Amino acid sequence: MKACVIIPSYNTGPLLRDTALKALDAWPDVFVVIDGSTDGSDADLEALTTEPSQKLRIIRHPKNKGKGSAVLTGIHLALDEGFTHALTMDADGQHPADYIQKFMTLGQSHPEALILGNPIFDDSAPSIRLKGRKISNWWANFNTLWWGIGDSLFGMRLYPLKPLRRAFRSTFGARRFDFDPEVAVRLCWQGLPVINLPTPVRYLSAEEGGVSQFKYFRDNVLLTWMYFRLLIGLLLRLPILIIRKLLGGNPLKNKS
Repeated sequence: MKACVIIPSYNTGPLLRDTALKALDAWPDVFVVIDGSTDGSDADLEALTTEPSQKLRIIRHPKNKGKGSAVLTGIHLALDEGFTHALTMDADGQHPADYIQKFMTLGQSHPEALILGNPIFDDSAPSIRLKGRKISNWWANFNTLWWGIGDSLFGMRLYPLKPLRRAFRSTFGARRFDFDPEVAVRLCWQGLPVINLPTPVRYLSAEEGGVSQFKYFRDNVLLTWMYFRLLIGLLLRLPILIIRKLLGGNPLKNKS
């Protein structure tokens, strides 16, 4: 396994620099994809790499294309450099950089697997977001016949890159906020084993610089349309998925 870290970012302010610095402290190869940011948050990223062993790549989209599109750009560049796996994490400080090594160690033991962060929430998590993700999680598991997705929306994950690229090629979606749940479902459809790794998550307050690009109406409409499309895909794949289920399903379902 040759792995890197991919961090998509759109107007995350000073948190981006802090996130990138912590990621570099935990892992030497980091791709930051600036997805049309207009806040100047990427201005001083080039100065972050101080060690010869560290390599920070900064890629800029001239216009905002969405989280999934930013990750897809990172995937292409990582594959070009010979990477086999990528850990994605958000730029807004929610994901713990000190868990990067845990994901990578687990990935080295199971390079064939999709390793999903399974969030451990504290009191900072908005209750409306917790209720909404329960609905998303139910639909993700329904569309995979309960293959083993612990959380469909949590963005800290370790992906095998070639199956992830195939997942992107199989859909015109997954380019924006629908990225995380749609690719999780499509990778399960490919038969990838899934491991859920319990991971703490923290929602930063506005005073701490916390930002959110989630728009409740716009993104819930996007997710509803996505699950409608996935439901059609489930029906088309149902015989294969039933056979896999009868043969034992996800072989790593109970591992974390």
